[in-house]
Amino acid sequence: MKFQPIDGNALATRFRPLAWFAAAFLIIESVVRLALAVKAGANVSSLGVSLVYIFATGFLYDIVTFVYFAWPLLIYLWVVPTRTGRHKGWHRWLLYVASLLVCLLLIAAGLHFIYGIPHRSLWPLTVLFFYFLPLCAFNYASKTGQRLLYMLAALLLFTMLLIGTAEWLFWDEFGTRFNFIAVDYLVYTHAVLENIRESYPLGRWMSLILLVTLTVVALTRRGLYTLDDRSHFAGRSLVAAAWLVLTVLGTGLVNAQMKDRHTNPYVNALAGNGIYQFFAALRANRLDYPGFYATLPDDKAFAIVHDMLQTPDATYLSADPSDITRAIRADGAERHLNVVLISVESLSGEYLAHFGNRDGLTPHIDALADQGLFFTQLYANGTRTVRGLEALSLSVPPTPGDSLLRQQNNRGLFSLANIFNARGYQSDFVYGGYGYFDNMNDFFSHNGYNAIDRDAVPKGMPIHSENVWGIADEDLYTLAMARMDASKAQGKPFFLHIMTTSNHRPYTFPEGRIDGAQGDRPSAVKYTDWAIGDFIRRMRKKPYFDDTVFVISADHCANSAGKSAIPVNMYHIPLIIYAPKYLPPQHIDRMMAQIDIPPTILGLLHFSYRSRFFGYDIMRLAPGKERAFPATYQKLGFLQSNSLTILSPKQRIEQVSPNFQTGDTTPLPNADALAIDQAIASYQVAAELFKKGRMKWRREDDTPVQPEGSLARP
Repeated sequence: MKFQPIDGNALATRFRPLAWFAAAFLIIESVVRLALAVKAGANVSSLGVSLVYIFATGFLYDIVTFVYFAWPLLIYLWVVPTRTGRHKGWHRWLLYVASLLVCLLLIAAGLHFIYGIPHRSLWPLTVLFFYFLPLCAFNYASKTGQRLLYMLAALLLFTMLLIGTAEWLFWDEFGTRFNFIAVDYLVYTHAVLENIRESYPLGRWMSLILLVTLTVVALTRRGLYTLDDRSHFAGRSLVAAAWLVLTVLGTGLVNAQMKDRHTNPYVNALAGNGIYQFFAALRANRLDYPGFYATLPDDKAFAIVHDMLQTPDATYLSADPSDITRAIRADGAERHLNVVLISVESLSGEYLAHFGNRDGLTPHIDALADQGLFFTQLYANGTRTVRGLEALSLSVPPTPGDSLLRQQNNRGLFSLANIFNARGYQSDFVYGGYGYFDNMNDFFSHNGYNAIDRDAVPKGMPIHSENVWGIADEDLYTLAMARMDASKAQGKPFFLHIMTTSNHRPYTFPEGRIDGAQGDRPSAVKYTDWAIGDFIRRMRKKPYFDDTVFVISADHCANSAGKSAIPVNMYHIPLIIYAPKYLPPQHIDRMMAQIDIPPTILGLLHFSYRSRFFGYDIMRLAPGKERAFPATYQKLGFLQSNSLTILSPKQRIEQVSPNFQTGDTTPLPNADALAIDQAIASYQVAAELFKKGRMKWRREDDTPVQPEGSLARP
């Protein structure tokens, strides 16, 4: 075989379109970064210094991301033949196809095992297969070759502009760049696209992006046109190999946390690259606690948790130090009252007049707060609905990465519904949307609940309004009341957990209910409040109203971004427990975790039961033991009255003093060793119990527990 020398000029000519794409990529990313910085406004402190850090660090992340993103174009420039576009002989075609299949299978395996992407979500790789398949069938310098190059460049540019627009929308909603929320939404593409379509003029925007794309390609096509008739596959393979080395180096030397050197999370977010952050979040969606976080010896961790969960009403039932099963003994006879637990979508504490809001958004909720037990210092587990549902059904600290609702082996867990079911209750989870979203139906139907969603709406039942996320709250309550009536017809008490949807973008609701514009968050909050007031009015007409306990709280706050890693003010949610026949009005001004709601409900009912909950009955808790677990998908918080301990990947530990009004933090001058140990132990033990299947409901958990006595609670 005759050796063909490598022609550097020919290679430079062939790969010149990469320079065109690099310029387009870096310009778009810089414009997006600038636009987001302007949108962040005052949240970016020390603007001059911060901008230098943002753009210098961001430029490095953009280059690394470009190396990944340019692979489709690079492969085109590498594979397409210079002169002849035909493989001679069927055996060469078979070899080419087999090579493609092997490469795609390796990519699929990497995405599945490294990033945890399920096999059913890897179908886009078939698009890549059919993209690469004909590349060897035509001449690079031919008209067909050049047209396909223009089309590929236009597709990449259109994708970049589309991603930039998506980043703007994501920042507008969540105050940060792509993160685990974007990863979660990717799984439910249809619902997300419908939400965007209902919230924004999607057709107009797509047309505008397409117009910009075609205009840019037309005006800059000279940067794409190359007349290459001299490069050889061997020389092009060296360029591809060098690009692969750059990719490997970028993967090994750069990570998503390297940019997080500023004290302001907004600055750190802007310094990153949205595409890079998305895939970093995708990989971090499966975080194994002991592999990423600070740990204690198991015996010490369990001893600390045992001590934390030792309350006046609790007695441990096993000598096994890794078993946290306790007998919870009430101080009176059980009251088998009906329970309606409403987790209101995105009901931030800041919306209530009781917490200083002067816009009159929640008059009905504020009135109920004055008529029932009103807990003023409740903090959510997380920033997504699944975290709230996890806390309210399982009473466990949030695990790093994905919620237990979406993890494997999450069936048959020790849940709040199981405790009610053991007493003859009908337990329902009633959701206004489709329960396939976030795996809600599967989780609740296999953990003691009947999963009732939008598909259960009877034919003929009036629907006053609906959008992609669900039916209007008033219609959801109508569906829930039908379930209550059915339960009572069978002579059963009921426990209903209702999850609302109206206070979610696109913020649509029935006309004529409130004074407010459609598509507006404050209006959606006002409608959500109106629907709760209407629900209570309708419930008062029911014969079982007096014997029903209404628990009104939130899944999480409306916003989660702040100037600190975990801005505690963005986790502050209300809790009202309303049962006028049994519970006189009272304000409880004690710190409370979202996971404390289930034990507190059971305590108010005077239930005596076996428990493996991590939560407390706040009404019987000794002063000084209060704590909460505000967390993101990676940063795990342990909140106390004067400190916030934050556990992060790479075994990092941070302790700060939080400002409960602004969410700002200042470093603690002296480390609180006990708080650090309690934080580590709480999260470590929760992760350990779930991983080893020790959160499961056991047959003996139905064993009756005798109360302390018959003295009624005051």
